Amino acid sequence: MKLKRASLITKIIIVVVIVYAGINLVSLKLQVTEAQEKRDALQTEVDDVMQTNTELQYAIDHSTDEETIEDIARGKLGLVKPGEKIFYDTSN
Repeated sequence: MKLKRASLITKIIIVVVIVYAGINLVSLKLQVTEAQEKRDALQTEVDDVMQTNTELQYAIDHSTDEETIEDIARGKLGLVKPGEKIFYDTSN
């Protein structure tokens, strides 16, 4: 009889260990999934910042070009060349 009790206790301990390991595996899988999602979001953010940096570097490199200066003067400052006339469409 004592041998049967030991085997029953052993079986219960093994089942408890297996259940505990299973719960830990599921928990770790969820943590891995969350970490991968966070990594993907951060990678997207890094890509966006790199694109912005590239655009800003291009603007810096071409800031002394005559065409760039003229575009800024016309678009942001509303300046015109001497003798030019500006027509505004007021039909809208």
